[in-house]
Amino acid sequence: MSAQKAIVIGAGVAGLASAIRLASKGFTVEVFERNTYPGGKLSAFSIDGYQFDAGPSLFTNPALLHELFEEAGEPIEQYLRYHKLPLACKYFYEDGVELNAYTDANAFAAEAEQRLGEPAAKVQQYLTASSNLYERVGEIFLRYSLHKRATLGKINWKTALSAVKPRHLFRSMHQVNQESFQSPHLVQLFNRYATYNGSNPYKAPGMLTLIPHLEHNDGTFYPEGGMIAITNALYQLALKKGVQFHFGNGVERIIRKDNHVVGVVVSGENHFADVVLSNVDAYFTYQYLLKDVSAAKKVLKQERSSSALIFYWGIKREFPQLHLHNIFFSKDYAKEFAHIFQHGSLYEDPTVYVNITSKCEPGVQAPAGKENWFVMVNVPANKGQDWTALKAKCRQAVIDKLSRLLKADIADCIEVEETLDPVTIESKTGSYMGSLYGTSSNSRMAAFMRHPNFSKRLKGLYFAGGTVHPGGGIPLCLQSAAIATEIIAQDYQKQRH
Repeated sequence: MSAQKAIVIGAGVAGLASAIRLASKGFTVEVFERNTYPGGKLSAFSIDGYQFDAGPSLFTNPALLHELFEEAGEPIEQYLRYHKLPLACKYFYEDGVELNAYTDANAFAAEAEQRLGEPAAKVQQYLTASSNLYERVGEIFLRYSLHKRATLGKINWKTALSAVKPRHLFRSMHQVNQESFQSPHLVQLFNRYATYNGSNPYKAPGMLTLIPHLEHNDGTFYPEGGMIAITNALYQLALKKGVQFHFGNGVERIIRKDNHVVGVVVSGENHFADVVLSNVDAYFTYQYLLKDVSAAKKVLKQERSSSALIFYWGIKREFPQLHLHNIFFSKDYAKEFAHIFQHGSLYEDPTVYVNITSKCEPGVQAPAGKENWFVMVNVPANKGQDWTALKAKCRQAVIDKLSRLLKADIADCIEVEETLDPVTIESKTGSYMGSLYGTSSNSRMAAFMRHPNFSKRLKGLYFAGGTVHPGGGIPLCLQSAAIATEIIAQDYQKQRH
């Protein structure tokens, strides 16, 4: 009997991982990607000897990549090398406080006590609770479909309920953090983790306090060659598994017959398959590939996540006080998030994230004695704002802030520059409104309202990626691929019987 054929639309992280998993399950797999390169947001570029990762800059939970390579029967060491970092992030506050957030929970707790006067026991207690939430509850949400009854049977309810407290369900992330710490600096630090899925800590549920577990209990890592090394590893693994790629070929339409999806149209030609998996934004999949306006509108009922303004700067000197990951906080976090989510505008004093891969590979990621700065500010999704004006305003605010806190003329240090805004994020990555994570998690039920990894109305259509369950970011996209392909395998197992 001939192998079942699967078509994957989009070669983002979830698309690559889905293609690998489907090929490992015996499917013949073809991937159609409208860009000329794999990786989606996880891509890279270079200017005058400076290397820049274009998108995601944080690598956590490498165990998920190990699982993927194990399923494919390939040794990950031959494709990707990485190492654990001692420091998750360096934090800078407007009042002059600087804090080293170590990946070792005890070292981080000791640092918080020394620099902020926060009892070390409070930090350890918080991170233990974060670990319990992640391992007893988060693992269920992140590894299984929330839209299948069978998932309920996989939950150890006694264990799960022992980790969940009423505050996790009925209070915001900010409220939980405020109750946990006396230091406003530490409350702000842990509020930041809501941005990991494009959400507002003053609205997002307390359950999101499970996110810090990955950095401070499990660790933060650096892949040799930068984040693009992850894309390259996945792409090479997919090729090894026999996946066929078509770059520069965007899918024009998904073909359906009655309530079945039977293939796609590319460059006016029909390509038939037993399974179609979309790694495209769920909204775009319905609006443009299925011409299903009502289903597309349903996706938009949920609030979109935040987007980003990114400045890629080649800096002609070194800053020894900076590390791989650095955060320069705004004075008023509540006002900043109100601007992003309520007003759809930029706050005058934004929080600035600076990622510098040349700290891990000096002379490789940037010319000797120089640094490659990936400078990001969280901004609202695109609703037609004047991004040319906003970019100029934001650039000046960022330069002023960094110059003040680093006591240097940053503008004078920039010798090469590129930018990325919500409009170009949408055009390059197919993320509707430039939303980095599809929908936000600014409500208690947000996790359950994310689009499932399969279509309830069209047989043979499946979804993986940041806009569907369980969410955006590299780890969740890898888990999304695992969930979607497992559902596909189960569906085809039923058909055989």
